Amino acid sequence: MIFVRLILAHLLGDFILQPDSWVADKEKRHLKSKYLYIHVLLHILLAFVFLWDLQLWWIAVLVGVTHFLIDAAKLIFQNSKTKKRWFFIDQLLHVLVIAGISFYYKEFDFDFLHDQNILKIIMAAVFLTVPTSIIIKILLSSWTPVSKEFNNIQTDSLTSAGKYIGILERLLVFTFIVVDHWEGVGFMIAAKSVFRFSDLAEAKQRKLTEYVLIGTLLSFGMAVLTGILIK
Repeated sequence: MIFVRLILAHLLGDFILQPDSWVADKEKRHLKSKYLYIHVLLHILLAFVFLWDLQLWWIAVLVGVTHFLIDAAKLIFQNSKTKKRWFFIDQLLHVLVIAGISFYYKEFDFDFLHDQNILKIIMAAVFLTVPTSIIIKILLSSWTPVSKEFNNIQTDSLTSAGKYIGILERLLVFTFIVVDHWEGVGFMIAAKSVFRFSDLAEAKQRKLTEYVLIGTLLSFGMAVLTGILIK
C-alpha cells in the first residue's frame, strides 16, 4: 500500500532521522535554515526508496513540495504559545497529503460508512469522550459545593487533567470489552485505585473520597455498560 509506505517514510524522516539540532536551527533561522531544505530532500529520497517505482516519481516530489510548504508555514506562524498546536496541525496536514495520494489510487473508500458495526463502535467511542464527561459532571453537580471545604488541602494538578484521564480510561475500558479482554478492565480499576485513592487517603477527607469514588464508578460503569450494549 502506498499509504503505509509513505507513512513509514514520513515517520523516519520527521522523527528518527531528524536531529534536535536541525529542529532548533529551523526554529531559529526559519526559511534561511539549510536544514529545512536538507530535511525536505530527505523526505523526497525516503519516498523514492519506499515506493521503489520510477513511474511514481511525481508522488515523491509532491510529498517533498507539500512538506516544504507545511513546514515553512509552521516555522513562520508558530510562537512559544502556539508551538504545541502547530506541531499537531503540521503532522495532520502531512498525513492528509499522504491520505489524499492514497485516495487518488483508490486505496481508501468510504464503504465503511455502510458497515453498521463500525458506525456503532465509532458512535460509542465519541459518546464516551466529552458527552459522558458532561453527563457525569451534571450527575455530581449536587455535591460539587463540598469542594469549598478542602481549601486547606494540596490540590495542585494539571489543567483539565481529571477530564482527560476520565476520557482515556473510558476509551481503554471500552476497547478491552470490545476485544473480549475483561482482565484489562480489572487492571485499569486496580491502577486507578492505587494512584488515586492513595492521595485521598493522605488528605483524610471522607467527603472528598466519596465524591471521587462516585465519579470514578460512574465513569467506569458507563464505559462498561456502553461496551456491553455494543457487544
